[in-house]
Amino acid sequence: MISTDLSRYFDNAATTPLDPRVLQEMIPFFGVDFGNANSIHSFGRKALDAVELARKRVAALIGAEDPYQVLFTSGATESNNQVLRSFLRAAVSPFEHSAILEPARTLGHSTLENDGLIVLPPKDRPELVSLMSVNNEIGTIWQPNSLSGSATYIHSDMTQAVGKVPIDLAGISFASFSAHKFYGPKGVGGLYFAETPPSTWILGGEQEHGLRGGTLNVPGIVGMGAAAQIAIDEQNVNFAHAERLRAIVLEGLEGCTDWQINGGSSVSPYILSVSFLTLEGESLVVEMDRFGYAISSGAACSSHSMEPSHVLTALKIDENWRRGTVRISFGRLCTAESASGLSKSLRHAVEKTRTIY
Repeated sequence: MISTDLSRYFDNAATTPLDPRVLQEMIPFFGVDFGNANSIHSFGRKALDAVELARKRVAALIGAEDPYQVLFTSGATESNNQVLRSFLRAAVSPFEHSAILEPARTLGHSTLENDGLIVLPPKDRPELVSLMSVNNEIGTIWQPNSLSGSATYIHSDMTQAVGKVPIDLAGISFASFSAHKFYGPKGVGGLYFAETPPSTWILGGEQEHGLRGGTLNVPGIVGMGAAAQIAIDEQNVNFAHAERLRAIVLEGLEGCTDWQINGGSSVSPYILSVSFLTLEGESLVVEMDRFGYAISSGAACSSHSMEPSHVLTALKIDENWRRGTVRISFGRLCTAESASGLSKSLRHAVEKTRTIY
């Protein structure tokens, strides 16, 4: 069945629905306020004013001292690539999103070693070290600034952190994030830089202080700013709501046999990674979809890949557990009732699938 009940949508780590309040702020910039933010006439100035308001809101959300430190991009993938391409020698953690791992591999950057969930500092001293703040698959929270001193610059992919958990920019040189992870529009994101901006790699204009050429996506940027302001106002309430939903699901799974939680003790309440012994995560996702619930078996960027999760592999989780992993990610539209229903349906799906296997 295809569910239109957004309270049953538990794949918020992949993307969140656009907040209607965000859409309302965006709508004028699709129509009457269509100006190019780089034009000096009144149409352009109105667009530019909206962009700069959004920049201030995003800066306030992440705790940047100066709005100038926020560069608008098409999303965290672009931001990550721009940072990694700015350095000849960099090292990235083994738990990163593919938007870090793939460009790092292409550019010849190294991968840091780990001891379980502990990311070890590089043996040499590269120019840049990259460690995400919240893992998109298992929800583990890391402190990237703990690697300060191991490299000249510290970068963090904060895509699953911004708008959801407290942000600490102390010791962070660069941070990447996307609007659609906190109820903003897709196709727009940001890159924070503390002092030295990254190298320009999209040429062809003086936009964004000459750091990223191309006409600004004004409606998207406005939407990101609106989503940032809502996140500032409601982050504490949403955090407590996610904690409650997570607890409800875990309580509902008690008594289920052969299952485990991944991610360790320091995790974001928005992401719950659970493994069921000898089962296939994809089969459970399909079964849950039939019940009208949306969950995932891992990161959305690799949902069609048959390769095992590199995150669970790095943790040396046995294949019989690894294959049976699903990710449940909570959002503000999920309810206590839908979380309870999810846990009951998941238990039923596990029991049904185990009779087949």
